[in-house]
Amino acid sequence: MTSARTYRSPVRIAVVVSGWPRVSETFALNELRALQRAGMLAGVFATKPGDLALVQPGVEELDPPAVVLSDGDAAAQGAELAGMLRGTGVTAVHGYFAHRPAEVAEAAAHLLGVPFGFSAHALDVRKVPGPELAARVAGAAVVVACNHDVAQSLEDAGSAPRLLPHGVDLDRFHPAEPPAGDELSVLAVGRFVEKKGFVDLIRAMSLAERPMRLRLVGDGPLRAELEDAAAAWGVSGRVEFAGRCTHDSLAAHYADADVVAVPSVVDRAGDRDGLPNVVLEAMADVAAIASAVTDRVTGVLVPPADPVALAWALDELHDDPAARRRMGDAARREAVERFDLGRCADALCRTLERTYA
Repeated sequence: MTSARTYRSPVRIAVVVSGWPRVSETFALNELRALQRAGMLAGVFATKPGDLALVQPGVEELDPPAVVLSDGDAAAQGAELAGMLRGTGVTAVHGYFAHRPAEVAEAAAHLLGVPFGFSAHALDVRKVPGPELAARVAGAAVVVACNHDVAQSLEDAGSAPRLLPHGVDLDRFHPAEPPAGDELSVLAVGRFVEKKGFVDLIRAMSLAERPMRLRLVGDGPLRAELEDAAAAWGVSGRVEFAGRCTHDSLAAHYADADVVAVPSVVDRAGDRDGLPNVVLEAMADVAAIASAVTDRVTGVLVPPADPVALAWALDELHDDPAARRRMGDAARREAVERFDLGRCADALCRTLERTYA
């Protein structure tokens, strides 16, 4: 991994996040730590508490630790934040999501007389009404998008976002020899929510003709529904619900897999993934959504919400270990060239430093 810079920048940025900490938001932790190493992080402020039941390694390294703002609307939280930051030499306030965090960041920055900006990822943009989003991007000094889908939404709102993908720790996620045996080992990682499409993956397991097993790493509100689906389709014995984990143990799950499946869909509320971090981790470790994966080169793309096509692709991958290895090797090279964590985090630091200097 390319190391981020460690000098002390004159730029001091207060970052507003949503719930903190959250085990699913490793990308946020990585970028906050990069800002800290560059001497640019004036503090992290959360609009609501997160989940302390399972915490990613590295959260404890934030200095000072994240502060959870008091309950209240965005104006009240912005005023509280401005009070905390007044006289500290902060040069900007940056919201890490387009909805409440960006609203709070804008309110605090206005009171402090400093610029604000925000980063956007996926659902956060779709939580903001169109006129409100247009006004927010018009007032922002910088708008960052981590994937092409959210960048298009921001462009539609009148912004010219900086497209800066999240990186992946190539030292933590690295190639491993695939497991031996005739059974295809399939891995899927993520929250058990509709947009992840895991019900389609379980259905595909029941339709596939070759021997395979599926490990689901994660948890969420649809767990019981997914367990019921596995039972109804007769694959309970081949679907393992492994629970949530941190990055300390996630790499071992990738190493134990022949194939990583990312069956994302657009849910009934219109929510969809941007570029899930699992895709980047899988590219660094094994092979895996159209903005990062080239079909038949670094992975296999199938239509969303199509268990039949997914089953066919899994059967094909079972039968062609050489293709799996070739695409895995190509995916690793792509991850090294485009998504190295150090380079991606450094690009974010440089962008924010130029903007907020």
